[in-house]
Amino acid sequence: MTNASLNQKLLLFIISVINNKMIKNTYTDEDVFVLPRTPLNLTDMLNKVSYGECVDMMKKISSNSIDMVCTDPPYFLDGLGDDWNKESLDKKGSSDVVGNLPKGMKFDRNQSKKFNEFYSKVSSEVYRILKPGGAFISFSSPRLYHSMAMAIEDAGFEIRDMLGWIYTQSQVKAFSQDHIIEKDKRLNAEQKKLLKETCNNWKTPQLKPAIEPMCLAVKPIEGRYIDNFQKYGTGLMNTSEETKTGGGFFPSNIITTDKVEESMDRVFLVSKPNKTEKGDYNTHLSVKPVSLISHLVKLFTKEDAIVLDPFMGSGTTAVACVQSKRRYIGFDINKEYIKITERRIKESAS
Repeated sequence: MTNASLNQKLLLFIISVINNKMIKNTYTDEDVFVLPRTPLNLTDMLNKVSYGECVDMMKKISSNSIDMVCTDPPYFLDGLGDDWNKESLDKKGSSDVVGNLPKGMKFDRNQSKKFNEFYSKVSSEVYRILKPGGAFISFSSPRLYHSMAMAIEDAGFEIRDMLGWIYTQSQVKAFSQDHIIEKDKRLNAEQKKLLKETCNNWKTPQLKPAIEPMCLAVKPIEGRYIDNFQKYGTGLMNTSEETKTGGGFFPSNIITTDKVEESMDRVFLVSKPNKTEKGDYNTHLSVKPVSLISHLVKLFTKEDAIVLDPFMGSGTTAVACVQSKRRYIGFDINKEYIKITERRIKESAS
């Protein structure tokens, strides 16, 4: 047998092994869907949440094939970077800087730079796989929004707007200096008392959060809007009755999902989310309302469109897509969250 024949048989054997590989998680006995390392057809990813790092997973997707990307990425706050681990974060319980601060309250000037570097990689892949005219909506924390938006714009996107989700229930993150004063060994008891009185009602410069910004970016269209919409089904915005807010108002860049005040609700409120939609079993750190994501998805896609969430978390985007008659693709590095997503999808469909 010639070397050429041996090489051909070896190649055929390797191909057969790859084609017959089980697309199941081999790392543990958890039944979680995991994509093999070989490229797959888009249909193999549809309506599934796959275990894996998002940039690597997006590289398996063909260019110009996704209608919309809607995601809530890690913000590089305390313990919430691209390499975060939920188990270690739960055990840590508080900030690295000040021991009794809740998670997410550490301040570090390098967070913005790290987030920009990380999100530049994410945005470049998102840009490649989105269809021309496809919308990219990404949530952020207010103080890191600029870093995220620059990464998105530098990847080639057109920044069209900043959307704001307004909410009333949130944790006050500004803190007093009493604990710092108390631990200051340079001061005696009387000095500590006087300094505490002087600093009474003075806290760190952090206002109570009431808005979560979203960057609305669009991949440049091909030709005219109508040409792009005819070819790809993207580039235009749905302003039908299903996207009207409040009392039938044209959708704006401010969105509320809970009643705030009558005049605001009349203009900005989208349908109130079900109180049980998150699920008592959901351990995710920050779950968005399904109604909010459904509103965004309906604004920028048609029915049966493909929506990608590269940071699927506990599955709000997937649930919103199912309820809105869209298809979804999701990735996440937390197997527990993938299980939660699957459960939420089953419950929402029942």
